[in-house]
Amino acid sequence: MKAVRDIYITNSLTRNKEKFEPLVPGFVGLYVCGPTVYGPPHLGHARPYITFDVVCRFFSHLGYRVRYVRNITDVGHLENDADEGEDKIAKKARIEKLEPMEVVELYTRNFHDAMDKLNVQPVSIEPRASGHIIEQINMIGQIIEQGYAYESNGSVYFDVRKYSKHHDYGKLSGRVIDELIAGAGNERRELEGQEEKRNPEDFALWKKAAPEHIMRWPSPWSEGFPGWHIECSAMSTKYLGDTFDIHGGGMDLLFPHHESEIAQSKGACGKAPVRYWMHNNMITINGQKMGKSLGNFINLEELFNGSHKLLEQAYAPMTIRFFILQAHYRSTLDFSNEGLKAAEKGLAKLLSAGDLLLKLKAGDKSTSNISEIREACYFAMSDDFNTAVTIANLFEASRVIYSVHGGTESITEEDLQILKSLYQDFVYGILGLKKETSDQSNGMADLMDFLLSLRAEAKAKKDFQTSDRIRNELSAMGFVIKDEKDGSTSWTKN
Repeated sequence: MKAVRDIYITNSLTRNKEKFEPLVPGFVGLYVCGPTVYGPPHLGHARPYITFDVVCRFFSHLGYRVRYVRNITDVGHLENDADEGEDKIAKKARIEKLEPMEVVELYTRNFHDAMDKLNVQPVSIEPRASGHIIEQINMIGQIIEQGYAYESNGSVYFDVRKYSKHHDYGKLSGRVIDELIAGAGNERRELEGQEEKRNPEDFALWKKAAPEHIMRWPSPWSEGFPGWHIECSAMSTKYLGDTFDIHGGGMDLLFPHHESEIAQSKGACGKAPVRYWMHNNMITINGQKMGKSLGNFINLEELFNGSHKLLEQAYAPMTIRFFILQAHYRSTLDFSNEGLKAAEKGLAKLLSAGDLLLKLKAGDKSTSNISEIREACYFAMSDDFNTAVTIANLFEASRVIYSVHGGTESITEEDLQILKSLYQDFVYGILGLKKETSDQSNGMADLMDFLLSLRAEAKAKKDFQTSDRIRNELSAMGFVIKDEKDGSTSWTKN
């Protein structure tokens, strides 16, 4: 390992921050719930996959070998996340007059393309639910053998009340089983198909397919399809074992999805499947929860091209990534044009400092303690992957770079190398930030960075005639140039 450091994770199961101790020294098993591919990837997909991309990058940086499994849900996720209704992918296929797997392929490619733009690295294994029907059937059989599931009219349901006599259903989400039973009972006869269940709070492990249902497989109970929750239990077990290190996902999956995963795995194997549960918080837009019914549901491509009515401009993928990382993953994140524009400027400033870093010259002494900044970055990332504090420390490093470049501070050769490693390891490596080079707006940003670096060099040489000329020419073209107190320069376009 590059460094022996203790990592602390806020465990959703215990609600405590705990020291991470891997099941196998030097190895991390990580499972994150992937997308249901029935539509374009949206803003809600960006946060968990950027979050756990950084988690994986940090573990890898420290020398761990990470097996990162993120599934593709291509069957079994019914409307409203319930046990009744139409499969989301089958419904989309019916509307679009396509085969379900055409829908899956189209939106899986869309998802991968968006993740590439956001610089989310490919995962170790990306299993599909439809490719693991046998594993799901086998796990359902194990749960039935242990007495925690029953067959009814060709469907199989998990018996929540019987399970709760021996295990703590609701521990992850904080739900009380008596309240779940009471709440479900009030709706028992209002929900279509509930008569198949012994108890209304039971959930489906396997559903018998109606005659019109397109996606179906043979099983010991009926020709049908798996429930939504069982797929993650089966696939995580197959690739990471009965118990593994970390399970991640959005907070909206706490209940019923992740709660049911725990019950299924305990019901089949008799042991808890996960050591550390990690959940990122929700995304809001202008203070409102994101939703199609509210008209504030933004696809990632709409963010990238600025076509959504709520957007004042297009935002580059790296701006989205940087904005997400400026907040701790467990805090609510509110997307707004003001916040995104501020992130755009902040990212440009941070990356421009990285360009200037390559031109810095070392002196005989340092006026800043660069090693403390580096240690603060490691401490922040080790403390529950706090990217917000890490970025604040990196901005302090960029301030030093601008000051040294401007001649108001100096650093030794040793500190210069630390600064370079900070950018290489943290900015470009762990945080996964990079310059955008694919469109005209990013080309303009590169050009502006170059012109302002020439102006900074002229000022450092006291060639004020040249520095003033660059500023005046840019102003005449509609650019507002502002010299900051820390020695950096920012710009905006009128």
